[in-house]
Amino acid sequence: MKKLVIMLAVPLIVSFGLLLWIQQLNAAQGFGGDNTLVVYNWGDYIDEDLIGEFEEQSGLKVVYQTFDSNEAMLTKIEQGGTAFDVAVPSDYAISKMREENLLLPIDYDKLENFDNIDPRFLDKSFDPGNKYSVPYFWGTVGIVYNPELVDGEITSWNDLWEMPLENDILLADGTREVMGFGLNSLGYSLNTTNKDELIEAEEKLTTLWPNIKAIVGDEIKMLMANREAAAAVVWSGDASEIMYENEELTYVIPVEGTNLWFDNLVIPSTAQNVDGAHQFIDFMLDAEIAARNTDYVGYSTPNEAALEFLDEEVTSDERFYPSREVTQNLEVYENLGKRMNAYYNELYLRFKMQSK
Repeated sequence: MKKLVIMLAVPLIVSFGLLLWIQQLNAAQGFGGDNTLVVYNWGDYIDEDLIGEFEEQSGLKVVYQTFDSNEAMLTKIEQGGTAFDVAVPSDYAISKMREENLLLPIDYDKLENFDNIDPRFLDKSFDPGNKYSVPYFWGTVGIVYNPELVDGEITSWNDLWEMPLENDILLADGTREVMGFGLNSLGYSLNTTNKDELIEAEEKLTTLWPNIKAIVGDEIKMLMANREAAAAVVWSGDASEIMYENEELTYVIPVEGTNLWFDNLVIPSTAQNVDGAHQFIDFMLDAEIAARNTDYVGYSTPNEAALEFLDEEVTSDERFYPSREVTQNLEVYENLGKRMNAYYNELYLRFKMQSK
């Protein structure tokens, strides 16, 4: 009988060990549950010390994964293979996710810190009433440049064409960003669906090629900090990082206007730990936590209560915290639909293929 008990116990122990291993594997692959929270965010877009603090406070294990574009994030969530509990899409991607029923509504009764958000960053066109999203970071697209390498002050998108900047400009690799500044330089909306305006913008961008050194990704920060180019079209947060590494540089929001972007926290419809998602969002909305996260990331926070915990020299810098008068004249990217998005991509690819 004792031998029989041992023989039965061994498979039981093995089965339990196998079950535990499968649960751990699923967690590592992003399959959440009551004790796990799966977060999907941009790379280097959170102070990772805060993840550990949240785990200790909540008792949840955070599985943290990253993406490098809204399109990559959308594809993975649409495929549904991984049950993300929290994601951080940008404005136009949120609009698309709403249309495709990929989001769960936010339960604001579970967010004690939501009132910390500056009202001017709420109720935007991509999510009226913030039914599905909570602001995380915001910023602009503009020009970072080195005054020591530029003949004069850059104030306009058109300066990129008109100043002596041959082979001296870097562009961040983004369809809406590049097509957007081409459109803005002509006085057109960066959300236009007028094909004549879009073709005109693409043709004008093509004439900029003698001044373009390269179209690059994250390496744009290192290249600019190391004086490898005189100017670059970048997101404001990247400009802040570049300027931290090289104090010679400055950043400008061009006079013609530009993109005002928002990255928001959302709960995908496939989430398996909705309560944990709300706990995480509320944790990130805490004023002191948001301030620490802002210090680390370098982008502008929409958390008004966090500003008192940040260096006034940073929050008073209108290059990165522009006034209400400035932001009111900037445009948020709209979801233009599959056909028009494809047309933007087609023109952008055609522009890139005409490089010298």
